[in-house]
Amino acid sequence: MKRVLLAGSMIVLSACNVSTTSTTSSDPGPKEQIGAITGMIVGGAIANDMAEGSKNEGLATVLGAFIGGVMGQSIGSQLDELDRQMAQSAYNEALEYNRSDVSTDWVNPDSGNSGSFTPTRTYTMSGRYCREYTQEIIIGGQKQTGYGTACRQPDGSWEIVS
Repeated sequence: MKRVLLAGSMIVLSACNVSTTSTTSSDPGPKEQIGAITGMIVGGAIANDMAEGSKNEGLATVLGAFIGGVMGQSIGSQLDELDRQMAQSAYNEALEYNRSDVSTDWVNPDSGNSGSFTPTRTYTMSGRYCREYTQEIIIGGQKQTGYGTACRQPDGSWEIVS
C-alpha cells in the first residue's frame, strides 16, 4: 500500500502549491483534492502494471486507484507549501547530482515534517537518463517509504515515469 502512495508522492508534492483554504471545516481543500486525484491515477496505473495479464487486472486497478486516492489525500492535507518546496528541492538535487545510494534530506522545523530522497540506480531508456529512487517522508512522526523511477526531459527537468 505504501508503494502505491509514495511512487506518486512527488507528483502530489508538486501539485500541492495551491491554497489550503476550504469553505467549511469538513470540505477537503485543494491540496487534498489534488492529492486524491493524483493518488488515484498513480495508484491505478501502478496496480494495473503489477497485475498485468492476470484475471484480476481490473479489480487490482480499481483497488489501486482507491488506495492511492485515500493515501494521496492524506499526504496532500498534511504537507504545507514549505514542505513541498523542500521536498521538491531534495528531489531535484538528488536526481541531478547524487551518486546512487547517496541521500538528500530535508527538514521543515516549523511543521516538523521531513524526508529524504535517494537515487538507487541510473540507466538510459529511449535515449534519456533515468533513475530509480527511494523516498521517505515523515509526517507527524509516521515514516512512509516508496519507490519510483524518473527520467530526464529534454529541458533538463525530471519526469516521474513510475
